[in-house]
Amino acid sequence: MTRKKVALIYGGNSSEWEISILSGKNVAANLDKSRYDVYEILLHGTDWSVCDPEAEKPVPIAQVDKTDFSAVIDGRKVKFDVAFLMIHGTPGENGLLQGYFEMMRIPFTTCSSFVSALTFNKFSCKAFLRDAGVHLPKDYFIRRGSDWKEETVIERLGLPVFVKPVDDGSSFGVTKVKRIEDLRAAVDFAFEKSDGVLIEEAISGREVTEGVFCRKGEIIPLPITEIVSENEFFDYEAKYLGKSLEICPAPIPEAVAARVREASVAIYKHFGCNGVVRMDYIADGETVYFLEVNTVPGMTKMSLIPNQARAAGMSVSDFINIILDEARV
Repeated sequence: MTRKKVALIYGGNSSEWEISILSGKNVAANLDKSRYDVYEILLHGTDWSVCDPEAEKPVPIAQVDKTDFSAVIDGRKVKFDVAFLMIHGTPGENGLLQGYFEMMRIPFTTCSSFVSALTFNKFSCKAFLRDAGVHLPKDYFIRRGSDWKEETVIERLGLPVFVKPVDDGSSFGVTKVKRIEDLRAAVDFAFEKSDGVLIEEAISGREVTEGVFCRKGEIIPLPITEIVSENEFFDYEAKYLGKSLEICPAPIPEAVAARVREASVAIYKHFGCNGVVRMDYIADGETVYFLEVNTVPGMTKMSLIPNQARAAGMSVSDFINIILDEARV
């Protein structure tokens, strides 16, 4: 049996590129080398480099030929059969890279280009879910250059509010605003990361998150994680620098857990997702509010999804190989 040649792509062009490399390295360590030939590819701008798999940090050894998605390695041309996408942010989570693989008819592990673009933009994602039976925080969208008034925002949403770049991840550029006097500075800060800003009412409650994946046509929710942040909210420091407690399975009432699972499966179906996707929520009593979708969730050793897979009784290796087996165009 010929082993498939897997292109494991990490890096990218966003603020999350360092986390992406850590995710990619962890995936590479857990892929079944008896079934696949794995090639690590660092993507940055138009530079796509095949890297030395033995190096701790990416060390380029060959360039990818984008005309047929191949590379010459040690004098031999290698044409990749499938792409395992581990780029958080652009271009691996917003549909750009998916569009390339769709045109090339090469299977890949994430949602389609359309679904990726739709979910990556927080405002369009919520708009698509308006009629899906999911509770959504009230919001206000601002495009760069448009006129807006602080009083109008607060009249609609109240205080406090969260101010977010509409299409950036890992909580970069996010501010919790408690006073109207601080709102414009928070919006300007978010504009440093995006041309659009989403302002949302701040829902008080327990922050929970859940991964969902598909195996042989069955949509399967993973155990739910509760996040208890030492900071004001689950920001970059809380996510990656140990400033939070992540409890899986989440110690929440079964009625709340059932609502989270129901919402996660419904959202996965509503968008037509593929691969592993993570949904974030705030549970206010028994009401569960959807926050956002992550279509390329982190897969570092400390990330939420690997922990949820372990809590479900799977090894990280088994789980990652299931995701690769489900790759499609």
